[in-house]
Amino acid sequence: MLENIRIVLVNTSHTGNIGSAARAMKTMGLSNLYLVDPEQAPDGKASALAAGAGDVLGNATTVDSLEEAVADCGLVVGTSARSRTHSWPMLEPRECGEKLIQEVANYPVALVFGRENNGLTNEELQQCHFHVCIPANPEYSSLNLAMAVQTLSYEVRMAYLATDKQPEVESDYPLNDDLERFYTHLESTLTGTGFIVKNHPGIVMTKLRRLFNRARPEAQELNILRGILSSIDKSLKGK
Repeated sequence: MLENIRIVLVNTSHTGNIGSAARAMKTMGLSNLYLVDPEQAPDGKASALAAGAGDVLGNATTVDSLEEAVADCGLVVGTSARSRTHSWPMLEPRECGEKLIQEVANYPVALVFGRENNGLTNEELQQCHFHVCIPANPEYSSLNLAMAVQTLSYEVRMAYLATDKQPEVESDYPLNDDLERFYTHLESTLTGTGFIVKNHPGIVMTKLRRLFNRARPEAQELNILRGILSSIDKSLKGK
């Protein structure tokens, strides 16, 4: 079960943080590390700070984009410490651990951490179904990357150890790649109807992503929505 929980580090600038994150993961039984466009590949410093977690570090998968890292995931949670213009479905750390464990039996799930200096971009956060914020001391809320990985990995482990108490999630949710194709189709159709101005889709699509993330359509429901869009496309071509 824990092998399907993916820790994703985006554009990490310090290799030592990658090693420390790997160590934090292994202490909680996690081993699936993804690196998105790191500024430097893991080196000797990363290996030294990984300590006994060299296997986690050595088996890390490096990809070019967050979209690639989470394409086959059915649940993606992004870490965010900042208030956003557009609110997004939020989880507390304990809820985050429980939700990841509830759904990991159905498909890979991902917990995404951003850059050391400024976290995840708005575009990257929009690829996440939920956001999670660690409620640190507001007078000094500075958590380094490995601390954040450790904190949330602990919550995942606590939820895992309590699996006999967790309700099973039977809903079949679409994978992130399916959702991205839906959003592309939605934008194309709404552009075709004139609802979206071709060169300025931004604010409308952001709000629609937020709406569908709140609703979290199941796979069959997403297929119905795609069918509706295809029907509209066909009608537009007939005019």
